[in-house]
Amino acid sequence: MKRKTFIKTTAAFAAVTAINPLASCKMEKAKMSEDLPLEPIRKNWAGNYTYKAENLHVPKTAEEVQKLVKELGAQKALGSKHCFNNIADSPMNQISTENLKGVLGLDEENRTVTVGAGTKYGDFAPQLHEKGYALHNLASLPHISVAGACATATHGSGVKNGNLATGVAVIELVNGNGEIVVLKRGDEAFDGAIVNLGALGIITKMTLDIQETFEVRQDVFQDLPLESLQDNFQEILSGGYSVSLFTDWQDQKISQVWVKRRADEEVKDLGDTYFGAKAATRNLHPITELSAENCTGQMGVPGPWYERLPHFKMGFTPSSGEELQSEFFVPTEQALDAILTLEKKRDLISPQLMITEIRTIAADDYWMSPCYQQDCVAIHFTWKQNPEEVGALIKMIEAELEPFNYKPHWGKLFTISREKLASRYSKFNDFLALVKQHDPEGKFKNDYLNTNIYS
Repeated sequence: MKRKTFIKTTAAFAAVTAINPLASCKMEKAKMSEDLPLEPIRKNWAGNYTYKAENLHVPKTAEEVQKLVKELGAQKALGSKHCFNNIADSPMNQISTENLKGVLGLDEENRTVTVGAGTKYGDFAPQLHEKGYALHNLASLPHISVAGACATATHGSGVKNGNLATGVAVIELVNGNGEIVVLKRGDEAFDGAIVNLGALGIITKMTLDIQETFEVRQDVFQDLPLESLQDNFQEILSGGYSVSLFTDWQDQKISQVWVKRRADEEVKDLGDTYFGAKAATRNLHPITELSAENCTGQMGVPGPWYERLPHFKMGFTPSSGEELQSEFFVPTEQALDAILTLEKKRDLISPQLMITEIRTIAADDYWMSPCYQQDCVAIHFTWKQNPEEVGALIKMIEAELEPFNYKPHWGKLFTISREKLASRYSKFNDFLALVKQHDPEGKFKNDYLNTNIYS
């Protein structure tokens, strides 16, 4: 990218994504009026976005949610605040799901568990394991809420593993009329309602599929030659139940390969090398220079699924917040070409990059999922918190990925136009019709949906 073009794109990115550069992540204080005490300004977990909603409501029951939805005008659900954009913001009211949490029921006969929408995966996974059960997969962070993860198609990894939403059997939400709507797998609207971007209503609880618990061993390898990745791409990514590649795009290599394998399946010792990468001799953070203290156990030591499938432990703060994230999905059959295309831009990418992670996600049937009816590889970027420079890089990356019909992660930073998004989702208009059915007055509209979904 030429310097003039690079600089010109930064202003456009800032306008589209409304990112606010921060010197620190401390909670600021704002005085609402002379008669009210100081209240904290609400920010997302990374601190790069300040919510503009004037009011925050924290209901404890679905009935309280119904009452709020009926009484309020513009409103939006607020989960664990792990999105990097304005998807969970509202012109007027945010309805937090933080008190809609906990295990509400375990159905061992039908192999399901029902949890409140605001429940974080890491909060109920140990309890589920103690009962002898597990979920099919987890994201890299166990700190995210169930409803928010599913609404944005947040995924985890594995060539045979669909995103977290594929584990949903039943969803309960309060629609724009204040009515409780229950949708089950197989219902006509179910496939459109799971990855819902917060457009249909306020999710109150979800029922998830469970299976017999299992243990996972995690082996980490370093310095995979790029040439080996080219020659063995599918085999490398298929080498475990869940596989992640980490790269800083330097030195013609993949920095680390994390191979997670189920211990209840017959697995052989991978030895000292993995397709030319050398076995790590200690636990590693994805950014090799950082301490691995908050990372899940490695070195091939088996542990419960919920202590190995995520990259980070629940008991630790996952990040200082000084970062930005973007992520792009491309069809699996085009993924290697997409990676090699971006590798040519390494000298532009690296100065603002903390780390890139490359993962696989199996196809699903959810209308607004980036993996709708196609297996995908996701190329994820964790950036330094320099909004202008990163904004220009995101536009550059999107331009490079254009031939591969990429789709962005809904909860992260992107600039693709609404028109291109609509062309890449074959059920886009069906989703719009479903939204109109559940939110006829547009109570759940916000700037995010107006920009990316509505014309």
